[in-house]
Amino acid sequence: QVQLVESGGGSVQAGESLRLSCTASRVAADYMGWFRQAPGKEREGVAAIERRGSTPYYADSVKGRFTISRDNAKNGVYLQMDSLQHEDTAIYYCVAVVYGHWVNPANWRYWGPGTQVTVSS
Repeated sequence: QVQLVESGGGSVQAGESLRLSCTASRVAADYMGWFRQAPGKEREGVAAIERRGSTPYYADSVKGRFTISRDNAKNGVYLQMDSLQHEDTAIYYCVAVVYGHWVNPANWRYWGPGTQVTVSS
């Protein structure tokens, strides 16, 4: 059974940083990524990265502030979040294995349970 497990969420002040981690078991995904969902909003693609780490993809709202990376030896994907804003408050989900465009949540096969990120202004 494929499992994705996130860690690193928490509560911070605006302008601070957090680093999310995700480890995957029983799957070797070409693409892994992160989505988020704020209360009352639809799930939003945050970032995605290919196995070799080339050409990561980012939502416009996080470009220049968030950095996605992978450690293939650990089957892990990470999201460094800097200059956090109140608008970044959401549950963040790790995802793996995509069929189609990365920004569409319906195209991702595996999801982690999510980790809460809360940014106070």
